[in-house]
Parts: sequence; C-alpha cells; structure tokens
Amino acid sequence: MSLIPSFFGNNRRGSNSFFDPFSLDVWDPLREFSFLSRDNSAIVNARVDWRETPEAHVFKADLPGLKKEEVKVEIEEDSVLKISGERHVEKEDKNDTWHRVERSSGQFTRKFRLPENVKMDQVKAAMENGVLTVTVPKAETKKADVKSIQISG
Repeated sequence: MSLIPSFFGNNRRGSNSFFDPFSLDVWDPLREFSFLSRDNSAIVNARVDWRETPEAHVFKADLPGLKKEEVKVEIEEDSVLKISGERHVEKEDKNDTWHRVERSSGQFTRKFRLPENVKMDQVKAAMENGVLTVTVPKAETKKADVKSIQISG
C-alpha cells in the first residue's frame, strides 16, 4: 500500500488531482488508508474516468462484481450526474470458515457537475464486464458569425 495519497499526482496525466472543479466529492484524507477509513469500503470510492470527446462527455466507472440492477445513474438539478449503487454482503453459512475477507460491500455515490453544453435528455448508460459507461452528448455550439468590416481611409 502506498503511503503517498493520490492527490500527489497518482493519475494518468500526472496533473494535480487534489482539486477538480467539476467533482462534488468531498476530499477525505483517510480514504487512501483503508485501515483508518470510517467506512472501510473500497467500493465507496469507485474509480471513475471522465473523458471529453468532440461529441460527448464519457464517464467510465469500475464496478467489479455489480449487476446493472444494483447501479443507478441519475441527473440531479439538471446539471449533476449521479452514479450510485450498492454491493450486498454474501450470505454466510454457519459451516463455513472464513480465512480472509477483503472484498467490500456497502453503498457508493459519485457526483459530477456537468458543463452547460450537454444534452441532458440524451444521456445513455451501459454496463459490461463490471465497467459502467455513461455517455452525455454535447450540444452543438453555435459558431460566431464573422462579419467583415470595410476599412475606410
């Protein structure tokens, strides 16, 4: 386990991820240290990639072991994408002897404030092999009309 929290550049681009103006997550300094965390649940901090293409904003969330019925994708306040869900605890049999329990269970919620240039009514979500993909199409931006001005002189 790394003792260096992820806000010191532990992402693909190497940029500082300590502050993301679009993320509504609350920074938890104990999140990286599962033995100190209040909820001790890895799925609570479901990892999400947010990529912008010319046509859409694409979110990919790693949700291993979850079924699509256990995940919700919602739009709140016409501008916030909310991804949430719950992994249930496995049934315990009294005859079983557990040697190790590392897989977590519990609820998770991630929220992202979307920019104004998106089509909220055309959001699509798909889940395959434990990866949730949410596609938020972008609205066409009007190109400014250019008007040439005659220069007198």
